[in-house]
Amino acid sequence: MSLRVADGVVDSDHAHGVVDSDHARLHELGYKQELNRDLSMLSNFAISFSIVSVLTGLNGLMGTGLNFGGPISYIYGWPIAGTFTMLIGLSMAEICSSYPTSGGLYYWSAKLAGPSWGPFASWITGWFNIVGQWALTTSIDFSLAQLVQVMILLSTGGLNGGGYMISKYVVMALHGVFLLIHAILNSLPISMLSFLGQIGVACNFFGCFLMIVIPVVATERASPEFVFTNFNTENQDGINNYFYIFVLGLLMSQYTLTGYDASAYMSEETKDADKNGPQGIVSAIGIAVVAGWVYVVGITFAVRDISHLLSENNDSGGHAIAQIYYEAFMSRYGSGVGAVICLGIAGLAVFFAGMSSLTSNSRIAYALSRDGAMPFSSQLHKVNKQDVPINAVWMSALVAFCMALTSLGSLVAFQAMTSIATIGLYVAYAIPVLLRLTLGRKMFTRGRFTLG
Repeated sequence: MSLRVADGVVDSDHAHGVVDSDHARLHELGYKQELNRDLSMLSNFAISFSIVSVLTGLNGLMGTGLNFGGPISYIYGWPIAGTFTMLIGLSMAEICSSYPTSGGLYYWSAKLAGPSWGPFASWITGWFNIVGQWALTTSIDFSLAQLVQVMILLSTGGLNGGGYMISKYVVMALHGVFLLIHAILNSLPISMLSFLGQIGVACNFFGCFLMIVIPVVATERASPEFVFTNFNTENQDGINNYFYIFVLGLLMSQYTLTGYDASAYMSEETKDADKNGPQGIVSAIGIAVVAGWVYVVGITFAVRDISHLLSENNDSGGHAIAQIYYEAFMSRYGSGVGAVICLGIAGLAVFFAGMSSLTSNSRIAYALSRDGAMPFSSQLHKVNKQDVPINAVWMSALVAFCMALTSLGSLVAFQAMTSIATIGLYVAYAIPVLLRLTLGRKMFTRGRFTLG
């Protein structure tokens, strides 16, 4: 794959012909400005933070954390994963400052690997990244469909009270509807997406700190000893090795802490990108780590019987976080309405996470196709009158829908999507950082955000 140098002159933001420094830098990197550069640092951060979405990852994989290790696996696993994620994010932010393009990681790999290894490193990074991003969007929107399934079940009486459980085909249809809505929203100008992304941030913050009231509502609470020292070794998979159990429990934390690279992909739409892009990456990680830890500690005080929370025969059908909410409200008020409302608030955060994730997907697809690295590249990198890569948006939504079709055959196969997303993304994160320390050590030119 070769990086094409753009033809023509760089666009100007000013009527008097003053060339914007962001446009000039993009031209130096080999591209012309095609997307609308309208995002502030806050807007850039909002897109990344909405994808990281503490409520999306932790609520969706709470059962995994409880099954593998219980409280210890995430009470301590979360800050461990968060610390290493911040180190990765800082390394990526420094490279982003030097190469602020929508290509992000694969472009960085091309530049840092040099002319001999650049094409290979770039191709590997780009495809690990985009497949991981597609899997991430798939898992987010499918988890939203499953959340709606649980909300309907609980609002109609729960599994043991004659509640209505929608079929897997309806869940799949809901997944498709959410993707359709997200594709429509992503067809709007970036200024509108910026506004929606900030609403998503507000939903995440509100949801995280509202959910702390769950232990307060519950009439019975876990002891501090349980919250901070319980290690659950009785998992449903027959795994006895304590270290392996703990590592598997880390998936809940590590899956949640992905997607912050979106700040890099939005560089060509961000003002002062060589500063605001890196700040978006670092701030999204830092705030998510703090908010997430507060959330998991608070919600664990409402955990009583782990095996019951994970049982498919409980009122939520085995959805751990929904069962925690439901039991808390039922114990005090004799009604699960409050639990359904709380799940609805969490659902809003998941909805905006899916929207922002599709935004990120489409920018990677746009950049890869601009460099001729994807099938139908000539069509996928086109932008519409609103400067939106419209074909890349709808193609990414279609891929995310097709990937979820595996759930009709086996939920186990679908659950592998979370692993694909986590592993694929972190392979893509690691390659340019490794190249920065090896082949690109001497050729790397620092940007405005530097680690010294």
